[in-house]
Order: sequence, then structure tokens, then C-alpha cells
Amino acid sequence: MRLIFAGTPEFSRSALQRLHGAGHRIALVLTQPDRAAGRGLKLHASPVKQFALMHEIAVAQPRSLRLDGKYTDDAAAARTAIEAAQADVMVVAAYGLILPQWVLDLPRLGCLNIHASLLPRGRGAAPIQRAIEAGDGETGVTIMQMDAGLDTGDMLLVQSLPITPLDTSGSLHDKLASLGADMIVEALELAGQGRLAPAPQPLAGVTYAHKITKQEAAIDWTQPAPLIARRIRAFDPFPGAASRLSSEVIKLWHSEIDSDISITHKDYGTILSANTGGVRIACGNGVLRVMELQRPGGKRLAAADFLRGFALVPGMRFEA
Repeated sequence: MRLIFAGTPEFSRSALQRLHGAGHRIALVLTQPDRAAGRGLKLHASPVKQFALMHEIAVAQPRSLRLDGKYTDDAAAARTAIEAAQADVMVVAAYGLILPQWVLDLPRLGCLNIHASLLPRGRGAAPIQRAIEAGDGETGVTIMQMDAGLDTGDMLLVQSLPITPLDTSGSLHDKLASLGADMIVEALELAGQGRLAPAPQPLAGVTYAHKITKQEAAIDWTQPAPLIARRIRAFDPFPGAASRLSSEVIKLWHSEIDSDISITHKDYGTILSANTGGVRIACGNGVLRVMELQRPGGKRLAAADFLRGFALVPGMRFEA
């Protein structure tokens, strides 16, 4: 099948690689403009662009697709490229730009989105992180026929997978990226046979997975230990859960609920013990044992290694 692929991060690259390997003719790749990153603020191409260039696939990087917006020249050039591609379908995965109606209408089979949640739960930008934060027991991937709404289109394929107690956003991302890549290949095969069966999303159970911000990294120690532990996993690898101790902001990467989870603490944020087994910290309810920490500019270290270079003693208190 002849297609256009629109995506930007590593999650998208997995699907593009799978589609390319399955023999689909990728006429055009749309991806976000190169971004400045790193200490030198050098421009870096997205994972999707890197894959496209490696396989000599045409790339367009419009700043917008709105023909009546700020970047009309970008949008007009993109429209020319999209029309010239003469694609049967556009596959979209974490692209980062809103598709206006003219884009949705151009491909013969429309635009199919790979969304990393079980819609209608988890509409929006950060379904993987929000599922872990909420304590969901499962998530999955929905292949959706895109419409003008925010992840509101008809469902074409749905497949679930469990969220384990050890899953971070990083590990769950990789599982869902692989699942989504397999599912979009299956969806295109069914589409070519005329066997896709669109189903409207249920009206009940809608939630929105709002974008993760750096401001959310700060740990609120008045919260119960299970919620803090989920947030630590949800914000790994970005933005990383953190808390101020004296003059430093310490990132906490790996934790577990201590056995005495029913204890209610007034001195939340206080270190109860610190040894090779981890750092036990009082929460608003319960105790959290942190096994991996990081100082500013340093590496993620197991508690035993961290304590060799940074003394933590009972009574010290993380700021809430």
C-alpha cells in the first residue's frame, strides 16, 4: 500500500520501521522540525527523520499544517508534497501537529492513528505516563480512524496488555511501541481487503491524558506512599521525580512501598533510615523505600553507591 507516515519520537519510529519492513511504499514522511538539544543546543533530527533519511524516503517538516495560520508557507508546501504523494492512507503516530480537515480528507482511506491507550480512556498527549500514575492495571493500543476531534475517531483495532508493578513509562513505552507497530501492519492488511470494521468510541469512560510538565516532577510528600511510587514510575525517564534536600534537588528513580503502609506521618518527607537496602522516607500515609537516586549532574545510582558520596541520615527531611 502507498502511504504517508506522520510521526516524530521513538514511539513513531518503531511503527515506521515495521511498515517499511513489511514492504509498504512510504511516499512521504512528515515529522517535526529539528530541535535544539544538549549542552551545545545543536539541532537534532527526530528519530523518524533519521530513519527516513537512512532509507532515502522523502521528508517534510512543516511548522504547521494550517493554511490560514501563522506558517501558511509551510502548510502550502506541505500540501503540495502530500498531494504529490498520492497516498492511499496516512499513518499517524505521535506526530505533534494537529491535522486540519484538508489533510484528513486527502488520502483515499483517510488517516489512521496509533494511540497508546484503550480509548476512550487516555485521550491526549501522555497516555502512557497517566496510566501508570492513575494505577491502571492495563493499557494497550487503539488503531483509530482520525477525525477532527482530539482522539475521538472510530476504533478500528484494539489490543490490551497489563501494566506490571515494575513498569516505568520507559518500559511501558517500548512494549506499546512494539504492539502498535504490529497492529498498524495488521490494520493496513485488513484495510486492503476491505475488512476493517469501524466502531464508535463508548460515550462513557472518557479521560484525558494531559501533557507531562517539568513542574510535576516535584514530589508532594503529604501524599500516600502508593501514589508517590506510581508517580516516580510514571515520570521515569521524563521528567524524573525529584525533591529538594538541603541545597540540592535529588531525583528518585526506583522505589517500593515499605511494609508499614498504614502508618500516618506528620513529619512527611523525613528520612527514617538510609542503608544499602534503600532510603526509607515517611509519606503522608505509609513509608516509601527508595533504591535509586541521582544528584544534579550525576548518574543514577543504587542507594548503596549513592550513600558512599552523599550522607543521608535519619531525621533529614525532603521538602514537600
